Formats: sequence, C-alpha cells, structure tokens
Amino acid sequence: MSHSITALRKFVAPEIIFGEGSRHAVANYAQTFGAERILLVSDPGVVAAGWVAEVEADLAAAGIDCRRFTAVSPNPRVEEVMAGAEVYRDHACQAIVAIGGGSPMDCAKGIGIVVAHDGHILDFEGVDTLRVPIPPLIFIPSTAGTSADISQFAILSDQSRRLKLSIVSKSVVPDVSLIDPAVTLTMTPFLTACTGIDALVHAIEAFVSTGSGPLTDAHALEAMRLINGHLVALVANPGDIELRAQVMLGSMQAGLAFSNAILGAVHAMSHSLGGFLDLPHGLCNSMLLEHVVAYNFEATPERFMRVAETLGIDCRGLTQRQVKQRLVSHLAALKHAVGLSGRLGEVGVGSSDVPLLTRHAMQDPCILTNPRRSSQRDVAVVYEEAL
Repeated sequence: MSHSITALRKFVAPEIIFGEGSRHAVANYAQTFGAERILLVSDPGVVAAGWVAEVEADLAAAGIDCRRFTAVSPNPRVEEVMAGAEVYRDHACQAIVAIGGGSPMDCAKGIGIVVAHDGHILDFEGVDTLRVPIPPLIFIPSTAGTSADISQFAILSDQSRRLKLSIVSKSVVPDVSLIDPAVTLTMTPFLTACTGIDALVHAIEAFVSTGSGPLTDAHALEAMRLINGHLVALVANPGDIELRAQVMLGSMQAGLAFSNAILGAVHAMSHSLGGFLDLPHGLCNSMLLEHVVAYNFEATPERFMRVAETLGIDCRGLTQRQVKQRLVSHLAALKHAVGLSGRLGEVGVGSSDVPLLTRHAMQDPCILTNPRRSSQRDVAVVYEEAL
C-alpha cells in the first residue's frame, strides 16, 4: 500500500465553479465553447423541480438554441443513450449541458461518446476505449453524491444482460462542473441519504484503494470529515443551505479522490446489484458498505485506522480488532441515522442470485483496486453476509 512519494501519478479534474449561483454561469461557458445549439440532458424529476426551465431560460437569454432530452431512467440505459444521440445529431448540437444526478450526467457522457465515434455505446465498455475527443460537457449536479460531474467514469445499465457497464476514460471528465448547493435543495431526504452515503463510500474506497496516493488522500479524508459531520443533520433539516453546501463540498472532494484513485469492492458489488435489480445506487452501496469494510480491514489496517479516526472514533489503546468493530458499528449506525438500514434479502435478493451477482462483480473494473485481492468465493461470502 505504501507507494513511494516519487512514483508517477496522474490527477484529472474538470474546471470547477463551486458555490450558490454557480449554475448561472452555464450560458457563459456554452459561449466559451462556441456552441450555438445545445443538447440539454436531464430527467423528469429534475424537470418537475423547475431546474431545467431555469437553465433553458439562462441559455435563451444568451441567444443559445437548446434542445431537451429528458427520457432518462434512474439507472440510465444504453437505449436512452442511443436515443439522446439521435436528438443531438438531428439538431446538429455542438455541446451538451446536463443537469441532474448521476443518471442524466452519465447518460450525457454516453451521448457524447456515441456522437463523436458514430458507433454503439456498447462498443466502448471498459478502460480507455475512446479514440476521439467528445463534445464539450457542462454539468450541473442536482445531488450531492454521485460526482459524475467530476469523474472519469460513465456507468450505464444494459437491461438485456441485467448488468451495469463501466466506461472509464479521461475523455468523459466534464469540461466544466458548476456545483451549486442550491440545486440540491429539491432532493428528498431519501435521495439526500442515498447520494450522501454514496459520496462517503467514494471517499472511504478511494482512501484504501491500491490506486491511492498523496494527491487523492487529502481529498478523501476531508470528504469523510465533511460528510460524516453533516449528513445526519442535513437529512433531518433538508432546507438548510449551509448543511447542503458542506455535504456538497464533501461530495466534490470524494469525487476528486475516487476519480483518480478508483474504488473497490463496494462499488464493484453495488454495480452488479444495481444492474440486476435496478435499485438506487446509493442504497446498494449502503447495504454492502460495512460488510466490505469488515472483509477489507485486515488488508490495510493502518489505512482503516485513519478512516476510523477521521470519522471521530477514538482509537487510542484499542486493538486492531476493536477498531474494526467500532468502525463497522459506526458505519451501520450512520446508515441507520439517515434511514438506510435495509438488507439485500429485503429488496428481493436470494442466495440463488449470489453466483450471478458475484460473477458480474468480479468483471467490474473497481474490483481491481480493492485493497484485498478477492476470489469469487470471497465476494460471494460478502454478498451472503449482507442478505
């Protein structure tokens, strides 16, 4: 785990504008890219919250023609990407703006890939498969969690195979991320909890990842501190803009960490689960989190000690085993406090599903940077413990 400080590392990030009102910079950036026609990607929930009309008005005021594409599911599907690419081409768009959570943003990344390469989105599954630059991406996140507005990942659902596919490439790091805490005020407490736990998992997994390093560690630790310190209060007080900003900042820092250090078994197993049952991604993560932490602890105990300390656990005089127990208990209690306490069995997973879930998790790129090397049997046991 202890890489030399002189080892080569790459760190990618979009241009970021953070703060209340940053969303209104959207037209300015569209003009910077010379775009006269924009594809605006979102989903029905964000439309209902009023944010899409606001972005359209900002773009129209600058004389920019805008075409909506909002037929995006909570776990965005390959056919939705292909439909969005048609709309982009039909209207000769020149850039993509996305406003929403991880789903519209990942869908927008997929649309950019398809229009640039003129192929099918399934041709680009995997790591570094993109050959040409994609259109400019300007993203406005409406959740404090997924960090699709920061990351070099696009995660899409292939319903025909009941799995999630990952596309990992520097090309899908957005050009601009306009991170405005006010946009997250329209999230329900449940979505606030799901996306907040997702962000916390990003931070923990990035910190213990085999790809971690000094450039990502600082972001990961600060993200843990911010989310652990404010998420429970935010779920209880969803209208508090200060709390929204703190959790949004934590989510952003977690995104900078995991986009560059990559993730681990929680996400590999969660992608598999979310593809199989079409469940909210943050909920999948929450059901697996402490089981994976317990499994991974022995592979990098010093790192997990720092996680525990950052989450406010006093580790002085404790054995490794005691720290592990306290950390697992703390994570379970945090989930419970934000209302996410379900088990896999309660959402319809049976032990007969475990072999398929395990097979898909083992094929996910995130398993490669998990701190403990994992066999099929290891992953199956963790799923079984979470049932």
